[in-house]
Amino acid sequence: MALKATIYKAELMISDMDRDYYATHTLTIAQHPSETILRMMTRIAVFALNAHERLEFTRGISTDDEPDLWQRTYSDETELWIELGQPDEKRLRKACNKAQSVKLYGYQGNAFDVWWKQHENKIHAYPKLSVIKLADDACTQLESLCTRTMRLQATIQDGTMWLGNDEQSIEFTPETLFGGDQS
Repeated sequence: MALKATIYKAELMISDMDRDYYATHTLTIAQHPSETILRMMTRIAVFALNAHERLEFTRGISTDDEPDLWQRTYSDETELWIELGQPDEKRLRKACNKAQSVKLYGYQGNAFDVWWKQHENKIHAYPKLSVIKLADDACTQLESLCTRTMRLQATIQDGTMWLGNDEQSIEFTPETLFGGDQS
């Protein structure tokens, strides 16, 4: 018998002063049976960092031809392809061929650092790609925000995001390793 995804609901209120984006998103997040709470909550944090009315979660882990999140145009072209973790270089090449912009968010501390050292020189061949590292300590705190029904607030200012609920807030300052202002 196949295991089914666990469904989470989140109301995510975003105040992004860096991009002048202010909105509330009602999200339904399917946690794949092989996905950790840490990874799922990191997807929510990455959603907040890139929020847009057309940004959406995909089938993610369970499919090879979709990213973790994407933003598509009204004519069904991929504007933004977002990956999490340490994808294969072929996957990044495919993403850069399919999308106008690709972002990779690394979040697993030492494992991501090792991946980055192995791939840093190859990454320069992909001008559409940005590689962003999320601090491991901030990501591990995300698990404490997880409930089946969440009300989260994200405030983004000067490149730093505070993500929290009524009880606590976690501070993120993503580090761009490649692309964006670094390329």
